[in-house]
Amino acid sequence: MNTRLLTRAGALAAAAGFAITMSACSDGGSDDAADETTSAAETMVEEETTAEMAAGEFGAACSAVPADGEGSFAGMADDPVATAAGNNPELSTLVTAVTEADLVDTLNSAEDITVFAPVNSAFAAIPEADLQAVLADQEMLTGILTYHVVAGELAPEDLAGEHTTLQGETLTVTGSGEDFTVNDQAAVVCGNVQTANATVYLIDTVLMP
Repeated sequence: MNTRLLTRAGALAAAAGFAITMSACSDGGSDDAADETTSAAETMVEEETTAEMAAGEFGAACSAVPADGEGSFAGMADDPVATAAGNNPELSTLVTAVTEADLVDTLNSAEDITVFAPVNSAFAAIPEADLQAVLADQEMLTGILTYHVVAGELAPEDLAGEHTTLQGETLTVTGSGEDFTVNDQAAVVCGNVQTANATVYLIDTVLMP
């Protein structure tokens, strides 16, 4: 009698242990699935954040752009490119050159263009006598300025490569992400700036055809 009871008790204990083990395995599977779901959600958030960052302006010189007003990024987005540049204090010398070349209306009326816009320090690096000579020669000045304009509004992911300029020759952009160089000499210091009719990349060197 006692032997049968002990055997039966042992069988019940084994069965209970098996059930507990299966339950633990099942819970572990649920935890693994939850971990995978959480990881996937975190990845999606990271990808969305990266996409949002890529869609905005980038570069160290962007901090010099006014936070509000017509010269801010939001203000520039409302105006055509020459007008927008005229409201940005970092591009005042470029605007003077564009005005001297009589290109204000040409740039403002153009559709879907990309402008590589030299900042003031880029023009300041040119010897004063040479700069004044260029400003006084409308034909030469027009050639230089139109060399900074290409057709199509180029997003950062489309920027690298060779592009035909409004002047007729080509320029080459190398790099990726937020690090780009034009013709191996001019660095993009503030990129992906939007105006009403153009995407603008501020550069630290005046390009020469």
